[in-house]
Amino acid sequence: MLKFERNPNSLIYRHRRLLFSLFLIIVIPLIVCLIWWLIGPVSKQAPAKAVKHTFMQNITALDSAVSRLQADIRGKRPADVQESFKRARIAYKRVEFISAYYSPETTRALNGPNIPEVDDDLRINEPQGFQVLEEMVFPEVAADAYPDMLHAANVIRANVNRLRKISETNELTDSHVFDAMRLEIFRVVSMGITGFDSPVAFHSLPEVVSALAGVQAQLVHYTSQNADNALAAQLDSAFNVAIAYVRNARDFNAFDRLVFIREYANPLSGRLLDAQKALGIPVFTDKRLLSPSARTLTDSGAFNANYFINFEEQAMTTQRIALGKMLFFSPVLSRNSGRTCATCHQPDRAFTDGEPKSFAVGFNGQRISRNAPTLLNASFQAAQFADSRVTFLEDQASDVIRNPDEMHGSLPDAVAALRKQDASRKLFEEAYTDGVTESNLKNAIASYIRSLSSLDSRLDRHFRGSENALTIEEKAGFNLFMGKAKCATCHFFPLFNGTVPPAYLETESEVLGTPATAEGKIVDPDVGKFVLTKREPHRYAFKTPTVRHVALTAPYMHNGVFKTLEEVVDFYDRGGGNGLGFNLENQTLPFDKLSLSDSEKKALVAFMKIL
Repeated sequence: MLKFERNPNSLIYRHRRLLFSLFLIIVIPLIVCLIWWLIGPVSKQAPAKAVKHTFMQNITALDSAVSRLQADIRGKRPADVQESFKRARIAYKRVEFISAYYSPETTRALNGPNIPEVDDDLRINEPQGFQVLEEMVFPEVAADAYPDMLHAANVIRANVNRLRKISETNELTDSHVFDAMRLEIFRVVSMGITGFDSPVAFHSLPEVVSALAGVQAQLVHYTSQNADNALAAQLDSAFNVAIAYVRNARDFNAFDRLVFIREYANPLSGRLLDAQKALGIPVFTDKRLLSPSARTLTDSGAFNANYFINFEEQAMTTQRIALGKMLFFSPVLSRNSGRTCATCHQPDRAFTDGEPKSFAVGFNGQRISRNAPTLLNASFQAAQFADSRVTFLEDQASDVIRNPDEMHGSLPDAVAALRKQDASRKLFEEAYTDGVTESNLKNAIASYIRSLSSLDSRLDRHFRGSENALTIEEKAGFNLFMGKAKCATCHFFPLFNGTVPPAYLETESEVLGTPATAEGKIVDPDVGKFVLTKREPHRYAFKTPTVRHVALTAPYMHNGVFKTLEEVVDFYDRGGGNGLGFNLENQTLPFDKLSLSDSEKKALVAFMKIL
């Protein structure tokens, strides 16, 4: 058999070597890139897929817990029903952070407030979920309540199955999971520790433990795949000490919320953000009221005053704020009355006027229908006016200007007058490309009001590290506000208004049963939001205002009926209007007495005054 020796100088051999070299240089890298393209994303998504897998298991556990609750209701043993209810909501809390993030409507149906809701189409939706059932189960189970309890439990079970079906098709991403985890910490801080969703059972602290443990368990899917053992240890330690602190609380009222937020919750949410960055998981840059990159709820700059605008073109600028300030103090907006916005919104009174109800145009003893609210932090509300009749500050400005009892002005007349003033026209041209227009006038005033954000009280400085910012009495007052006194279940921390955390998309109204006079004999005849919607849940409903700067905004309530904070606290302590005997079926304020001692009332007032 003939053998041919390879000649390295032959043309064929050189061609083969060239082809082989090209194969090594081009084809193999292409194959590697193709494999990475196909497999790499799957690898990166592995933690999120593991989170979803655990989440689905937790939904199954929740379903089992609700099934047991149904069985115990059928068994009609009160102690068993109460215990099963607690276990079921503990199971719910383990799924809450993902459920609330990806399926907010179903989550609301599972655990929303026990209050009828009027939707955008003015349909009245009856409440459902755990909070409805809780009021049947606690503090005692009524002998005739079992049919209603079973119906409520059946609705909860149906919504658990609805959550399962919706969640099966949801694709989780790492960025969304980390966002949801930090929002859950914020939910715990602003709602969980206040008793917001356990107002009767007072089982909030064990539920907080479950919520934190649920996040911690899911976080393992990320830290277990990371080589940085120190990162995992730090996160685990932060969760463990926070959970231990809550577990060690004597009871709901004794829990020190001030210490928990500053020493445990704030470091925890900060570490979660650090971990996200260390793992190379992008942090969202979406526009939200609460910045997606906020380390804590008490960060300086955590809230975006430009969020509640109708168009991006309406965002604040330095020029627009300056123009708006000029207009705010100018009588050009009123009709021959010499009146300005500052007539009723005086800077030295936190932009109120100190009157129960502001004087109407022309005076003659006439007053407008409601108390002038502060404009400070108005940008952090999703609705304006006490009856929430407008959404945007631009519309608030035009409403006030046109109102015959307030400014009694005209936007076209104001525009015409401003166009004749060289200085004013120049300011408009510097702020807007199209100069003096009605739209620009409204936006300039709104921009000035949006600039009046003030979130740097002694309380804020305490959370940012100032060691001696608060007195012992003020600290006690904060804990009462956030706990026993139930103030923070409507005036949500840290904005202390009715804009609902942690999504901050809606601003709530409440029915308090405010009396017509300080004597408290009859309810005030102003029916509030009912004028707009004609729906019974809104009769006597008014927007929840901010409590910040409240020391400067007396007198209080929509009708200015209370002259002092002490009177306001007494009203709440007695249970609002129903505590006074008004028998309002739709009162949303809990009408059981708070049973605050004189020293507790004093501490509560001392705290509010530092805001």
